[in-house]
Amino acid sequence: MLIHLIEDDDIYAEFIRRSLAQNPDVQIKVFKTAEDCLNAINGSSLPDAFIVDFKLPGKSGIEFYDAVKGRLTDDHKLIMMSAIDDGAMVLNFIRKGVRDYVIKDDNVIESLKAVLEGKDEDYYLFS
Repeated sequence: MLIHLIEDDDIYAEFIRRSLAQNPDVQIKVFKTAEDCLNAINGSSLPDAFIVDFKLPGKSGIEFYDAVKGRLTDDHKLIMMSAIDDGAMVLNFIRKGVRDYVIKDDNVIESLKAVLEGKDEDYYLFS
């Protein structure tokens, strides 16, 4: 599984990359901005999944989603990630079409793995 992680915090990005890459079937490419990721996928195939921080320099995570949603199929996952637990923000994500949301908390790795593996019923996520 190829994952593109968009996270501007280097330490947090490395934490997620190392944690998920313990699975030998997972490859993760890290981008600091939505623009960098958009440039990388321009004219090429999409990864299996995107993990996108909501609050990024330049384009936000939701602006990134808006830019790629026309290319996403049911085979792709896009997980929005935020440190902010705000019901109004989550409702906005749902209205835009984002299906999966993970809060950056102590369970972030377990939550990400659950969504990526399709076992997210036990987590505060939406599908």
